[in-house]
Amino acid sequence: MSKIKTLIFDFGDVFINLDKHGAMQNALDHFGLDTFDSDMLEINIQYEIGKISTLEFIDFYTSKFPNLDQSIIIDAWNYIIKDFPKYRLDFIKRLAKEKNFKLILLSNTNDMHIDFIKQNVSFYNEFKSCFDVFYLSQEIHLRKPNVDIFEFVLEENKLIANQCLFIDDTKDNTDTAKQLGFQTWNIDETKEDVIDLFKIKNQLF
Repeated sequence: MSKIKTLIFDFGDVFINLDKHGAMQNALDHFGLDTFDSDMLEINIQYEIGKISTLEFIDFYTSKFPNLDQSIIIDAWNYIIKDFPKYRLDFIKRLAKEKNFKLILLSNTNDMHIDFIKQNVSFYNEFKSCFDVFYLSQEIHLRKPNVDIFEFVLEENKLIANQCLFIDDTKDNTDTAKQLGFQTWNIDETKEDVIDLFKIKNQLF
């Protein structure tokens, strides 16, 4: 097995805690729906890869649900974001200081979520500065679990897949990475923590 030289981290439910189920239910309650319509799922993806602006995204929802105003849409969208434990910042700061690995963040996200995090996480810029490369789907116009985003990261950074450990809470994402030769950790955020990386994945190091 090749020695791990690069650590590639997801953001949500790896560093910052999310409430995916609660956010989905909260949104469905606001919309009066049992499931998201296909056009909603598509617009969410388009927003996540930066193909539409925040204004266009909000306009879509306020047009589709005229009983909801802009502030309700924004609050519902950001409901998913919870706390960012500072001990995880300390963990990535230590890795950055030790310089034993190239550190990459690879996150599916969007402008509203990042703006909300910047406003509510005082150490966001300090966190970001720990990484050699910081990829947000909205900026690179690619998203997980598509193959092209992983190929992009490999090519842009001249990496060898089996020398990279990719850490993500979503199995579809780690499955794609594994198929491309990455070492992976599909972290279970309900009982695992990224700070225990070297205990849980000690066989890779």
